Amino acid sequence: MRIAFFSEVGNHEPWQRYTRHFENARTEIAWCIALDAPMCSLTKVPKEDFDLGIVIIPKSNPDIDLSPIKETCTKVAVMQEGPHWYFQDYTIEQQFNYYNVLRAADIVYCHNESDVSYYLGLGCEDVRVMRSLMIPEGLVSRSEWSDATIIGGNFVSWYGGFDSYIVAKEIGDPIVAPSMGRKQEQEDAIDDIQYLPYMSWRDWITTLGQFNIGIHLMRTHAAGTFAMNCAYHGIPCIGYKGLDTQQTLHPKLTVEVGDLETAKELAKRLKDSKEFYDFCSDVSQKRFAANYSEDAWKKTWSIRNGS
Repeated sequence: MRIAFFSEVGNHEPWQRYTRHFENARTEIAWCIALDAPMCSLTKVPKEDFDLGIVIIPKSNPDIDLSPIKETCTKVAVMQEGPHWYFQDYTIEQQFNYYNVLRAADIVYCHNESDVSYYLGLGCEDVRVMRSLMIPEGLVSRSEWSDATIIGGNFVSWYGGFDSYIVAKEIGDPIVAPSMGRKQEQEDAIDDIQYLPYMSWRDWITTLGQFNIGIHLMRTHAAGTFAMNCAYHGIPCIGYKGLDTQQTLHPKLTVEVGDLETAKELAKRLKDSKEFYDFCSDVSQKRFAANYSEDAWKKTWSIRNGS
């Protein structure tokens, strides 16, 4: 099966391919690598024939016409970008356009099992989960680390940074956070959080291996890469229910949305009980290998897509 992805990432050239050591191999790039698929432009559609074209509609520019892609692809799919409700912040016209694009696609791929019923409810007839993926080519999972806690996002509702911060304080170790696109300037004034600089994906995965516990109480459910990245290193990660990566890779550390009380209890237990910590760490790495390694991802893809 000849597959191509179409997104704003590929808008500078008709198409591009990625090496396994690409510095910014985030999830959509990892999919391309695993499927040996090019990333194509949404505006300069290549004149090549593909069996399947997977379109990632840009969150900031959702006015996409599938017609040119349908001319070159036997089947066209739309891949969920962000949480399934994201499009409801568009203008009314854009909301209905987005809905019509979903309905016009042959397949809708979504991030989580919990997203499937939503798209079926919109009237999409063929909805499938495409698991998140990372290609850690040349990277090494952690062998030693410091007593420090990494929280997964900044102080905005999108990332739930305040929730994560409150739980991280229960542990009592130094707290570190990445710098994301929605970071507020005042966050640098928070005395007990050290912020990492913006960095490439590969640098981020390498840096992540230094930390002992991950906390990502993010109510915005999408690809769930933080929980997946932590599991690659065997870092126990506390997170909210609704993300496949969190629930599959960190089952004992998954709490209901808003349940800070239980999250704080789990954080304290990870700090105080080596037995519980080692159990959660071991489970995360074993489940990563079984569910989110490249080989496991390809097997799941083949089963769900008949290739």
